[in-house]
Amino acid sequence: MWTQVLYNFIAMNKDEKSKQIAYLTDKISNASIFYLADTSDLNADEASKLRRRCFKGDVSLEVVKNTLVKKALESIEGKDMSPFYDLLKGQTSLMISEKGNEPAKIIKEFRKKGEKPVLKGAFVEEAIFIGDDQIETLAALKSKEELIGDVITLLQSPAKNIISALNSGGSTIAGLVKTLGER
Repeated sequence: MWTQVLYNFIAMNKDEKSKQIAYLTDKISNASIFYLADTSDLNADEASKLRRRCFKGDVSLEVVKNTLVKKALESIEGKDMSPFYDLLKGQTSLMISEKGNEPAKIIKEFRKKGEKPVLKGAFVEEAIFIGDDQIETLAALKSKEELIGDVITLLQSPAKNIISALNSGGSTIAGLVKTLGER
């Protein structure tokens, strides 16, 4: 399966390569989160399981040709993607997600059974992570929704404490105000 995909990339003519570069440029420039991973050495069954898991986690997974990805990264305006250039060796898969930690979680999950996939690098909300040693950091990242939930919880906590204190001691405060009013 993987060799067929790579063969299709090698057999492209110049026009097809230009279209593929434009496609990758559009896809990467519109993504706020993408990962580059090495998925070589996965057999057909493992590759299918990885694709299903990515689909389930709303992660787009594509095997890409390094030279085309490099040209796509070079053509993205306003972002310095040069740290990724040296990573584009061997087989590369592009993982695009809406959640910053989902591809890392998928990679970690698959690594329980083998050595692959290996993280080459990631771009998460303007931050660049290079190397497989960053997988734990990326897996621990919280999504926007989780961060918003944490902020709301923090903001609600003091108000809940005040309301709780007033409710529990309401009769004491009311009794104190009534006593002071009578004097």
